[in-house]
Amino acid sequence: MSPPSPMRGSADVTPPPPVRGSGDATPPPAVRGSADAAPRPGAVPTRSAWRDVPRLQVRQFAALAMAEAPVLAEEILQEIRHEYPQLPVFLDDSGEPMALIGIRRAIEVFVQHLETAEGRPRVHPEVFQEFGRGEGLNGRSLDSLQAIYRLGVRLAWRRFAEIGQRVEIPPPAMYELVDAGYEYLDGLVDQSVRGYAEAAARQAGERLRLQRRLMELLLAEHHRGDPAEALGERAARIGWPLPEKVAVGVLLRPAREAVAPAVGQGVLLDMEYEQPRMVVPEPDAAGRPELLHRALTGWSGAIGPPVPLADAAKSLRWAEAAVRLMERRLLPAGEVLHCTEHTEALVLLQPEELIDDLALRCLAPLAHCGPTHGRRLAETLLAWLETRGGAPEVAARLGVHPQTVRYRLRQIRELWGDEVDHPDRRFELELVLRAQRLRGELGDPRTRR
Repeated sequence: MSPPSPMRGSADVTPPPPVRGSGDATPPPAVRGSADAAPRPGAVPTRSAWRDVPRLQVRQFAALAMAEAPVLAEEILQEIRHEYPQLPVFLDDSGEPMALIGIRRAIEVFVQHLETAEGRPRVHPEVFQEFGRGEGLNGRSLDSLQAIYRLGVRLAWRRFAEIGQRVEIPPPAMYELVDAGYEYLDGLVDQSVRGYAEAAARQAGERLRLQRRLMELLLAEHHRGDPAEALGERAARIGWPLPEKVAVGVLLRPAREAVAPAVGQGVLLDMEYEQPRMVVPEPDAAGRPELLHRALTGWSGAIGPPVPLADAAKSLRWAEAAVRLMERRLLPAGEVLHCTEHTEALVLLQPEELIDDLALRCLAPLAHCGPTHGRRLAETLLAWLETRGGAPEVAARLGVHPQTVRYRLRQIRELWGDEVDHPDRRFELELVLRAQRLRGELGDPRTRR
């Protein structure tokens, strides 16, 4: 009739729909046609076989069932323990199993209602909510929960059928009693489902809290004490095997209330940040890139380079830098980028002030040229530095006539002199010109191909 009751605790969580479709606030009437079962307007009243049973027989049935309730409750609990030996047993203050109390109470409330048919049968929900919480906290499924209830009802029905034969209750009335018993069970099951949902939500919340603490330690720039020991302890509490390498991602939400991406259990994800963070273990493992690509469809952001576990904060810095460049439209937006595929932009565009200062010094000879002519000379100089070729190669790269390139190269020689032959100066010139091209200040011949 009802199962054992494990653990205590509560949480304010909206449960899933009841197993058989009934609500817990007003359980269904115990017997069809009882005083509180209101017929639908215009419907023909349904004749109740149970209400046709003489009251004397009903009282006899109820008296026998009530007398046997303690023994029946013991038998049900014993059978449940036999079928499910792993279920924990919890005692009340008097030392009696709380499950036994709940089973007995459920039987007694149901039997009392059979005799009076007044109102709706009610049993205090706490016992059954506690059982559902215990099932959830012990990692068992709702299927096992429902199986335990069905076992209890089956055993209770056998005993009621025997009592019905003894007092000669007509079979149609007993069939009606079976339906009433399952309807009554619906309310009890619903309470356990509610408790199960609360426990599941509490567990999920606790795991998220522990996961967040692990990520905070993992991504901290400076660690106190022994970081490896602390990481191992926190990782063990959520069952996260410490990887050798990680890559840290920073995400941009596609919408304010976007649902967390299904990145898989192995990936640590913290959605509490304005820009959610994730830690990807062994990012180059077989199948990992494909899984992340599918999970992050519709999201944008950046994943930092793979680094040793102890250097996770460095991967985070690069991911954050890439996201800043994406927000400035200096890196492609609308997808999740891998920093290792955009190294040039990250290296050249990050130290912005230093690059700008170097550009002022290196490109000073262009100060007296007009903006358009100066840009053309800069593009020609960069193409020459990149190709290390003559006028034909540079012309092919820029899409102009070789004679035009020769004219510009002569001007470059006049402006910079022997500086363009010095290795260090050539490197600095290429560095600042590449940075300007990445910013869109110079044309990119690669886009013309």
